[in-house]
Amino acid sequence: MKKTLYVLISFLALSQIVSAQNDPLPRGFSPQELDWLSTNKPAPGALGGITEPPEAPVRAMAEWEEMQAIVVTWTLFKPILAQIVKAGREQCRVIIICSNVAGCQNELSSYGVNWQAGNVEFVLAPFNSIWIRDYGANPIYLNDVDSLALVDWIYNRPRPKDDTIPSVVGNYFSLPVYSTTLAPYDLVHPGGNNFSDGMGTNFSSKLVLDENGVNNQWGTSKHTEAGVDSIMMRFYGIDRYVKFTNLPYDGIHHIDMHMKLLNEETLLVGEYPPGVIDRDQIEANIQYLLSNFTTPFGSPYKVLRIPMPPENGKYPSQNAPLRTYVNSFIVNKTVLLPIYEEQYDTTAFRIWQEAMPGYNIVGIPCNDIIQLGGAIHCIVKEVGVADPLLIQHKQVTDFVDNNPLNYEVNAWIRHRSGVAGAGLFYTTDTTAGYQSVPMTLADPTTHRWTGLIPQQPYGSTIYYYLSATANSGKHQVRPLPAPASYFKFNVRLNVGTDEAALSPGLERIFPNPARAMTCVPVNSPASGKATIDLVDYLGRSVQTIFSGNLPAGESKYFFQADGLPSGVYFVKLQSGYGILSQKVLID
Repeated sequence: MKKTLYVLISFLALSQIVSAQNDPLPRGFSPQELDWLSTNKPAPGALGGITEPPEAPVRAMAEWEEMQAIVVTWTLFKPILAQIVKAGREQCRVIIICSNVAGCQNELSSYGVNWQAGNVEFVLAPFNSIWIRDYGANPIYLNDVDSLALVDWIYNRPRPKDDTIPSVVGNYFSLPVYSTTLAPYDLVHPGGNNFSDGMGTNFSSKLVLDENGVNNQWGTSKHTEAGVDSIMMRFYGIDRYVKFTNLPYDGIHHIDMHMKLLNEETLLVGEYPPGVIDRDQIEANIQYLLSNFTTPFGSPYKVLRIPMPPENGKYPSQNAPLRTYVNSFIVNKTVLLPIYEEQYDTTAFRIWQEAMPGYNIVGIPCNDIIQLGGAIHCIVKEVGVADPLLIQHKQVTDFVDNNPLNYEVNAWIRHRSGVAGAGLFYTTDTTAGYQSVPMTLADPTTHRWTGLIPQQPYGSTIYYYLSATANSGKHQVRPLPAPASYFKFNVRLNVGTDEAALSPGLERIFPNPARAMTCVPVNSPASGKATIDLVDYLGRSVQTIFSGNLPAGESKYFFQADGLPSGVYFVKLQSGYGILSQKVLID
């Protein structure tokens, strides 16, 4: 069913300043907005909304949970928006905020989007910019999985029409909107500086402290860190708030430009070559996380790296936008990935496919929009389903020199009607299909369900996924694209007296032949010191790719092939167990 909403707005002075600008509004501040901010106090937050925190306990939604809809604002960069609509409508409803419904429909058709086939809906409302991630409302659940609501923070830009969109979306879905707009709960916080794991942990940069502290420019309350944490707990259900040091050369300090949570345990982090601005602070932030925090399950975080692509062979200088492969968006069974140049995109696609097997990875060119400081994640907002069948899972780790009679798999499963049953599907060969075993409710208090996969031979890789059925009849799997998608673990021997079994291994380097950013995958049974060097055909060192403590398990390292003379090279991995090498052809 298509709906049309009209919203009026009265912040006249601010509207005149915004409408006077001919250039597209960046994700950061425009010159006119900086001038306004230096001399005035912008009107804070959304129009309307419930300004007291919810009485019921709150749980913030994670991006990989099931969505009923995504929301975009139909304005500049319409070719990018059209591709989001085209891919998104295959997964859920797509709500388009626009100023002219017929015009929007005609433009969608011109871009090859069959909006008439369904799952595309239009809402007529005023707006200032495309950056709905930052000004849109965030989905929350009251009483864990009982009822859906939205929470809206004060948008950290003086754009009053954008401020109305949370109420527009709330009205459209008949959802309550809780707003942190009045003291003592007034809080400034853009959505791009925010990731939740769905289990009470949140990630942001320390921008959230700067914009709410004693020197904030918004005319709002001066909140200590404890005060910020308290508001986030009351409105967003956050009981553990990880805040990273701001990147010194990043103009907006939004965390979604350089890192992303893929699940409860895995963080995807953009990697830059040595000497590139902000690389050192990103690395320091990751070490801070690993040294001070574990996942909600008590396990260490897994950090995956993805090389960030240069532009014209170079990375920008201070405060210039950086291309990013992590500013992506997960919508049910699809990942919307910003892409730029094929020579770099090939590596990014492969890393994403390995990190999220079975998901449909859709590349969307973002060379234009990245110049304004954002990409895909910045211009789309999610709306969770009304009745989530939530499956949270701690992934099974490898068994080394230990092969028990069965492998225990745990999941925390909830639905507002209760859970009728759960199952565990496993295989050692995804082309041969899956076998299933039932899961039992091991702990009613925590809703933990347990299943046992029977013993498999040493050398096996076990692929598995989870399934649950609610008392209402709703069915769900985890990961959402299962059985095409899966979790996996290995059962392997690693005899301590056999040094060969401890030696790290070089996996297949890609792309090969190499032309630009090149990935060197390494798999090490145990941690230990190692160096990875690129050498020429005569064995002379060209560059050191890595030197330090190699972690146990899978890791990836990168070097830039562009700029090197064409020819045959070798990647040399040297550890305490010997030297391994692999040939690389550089075009």
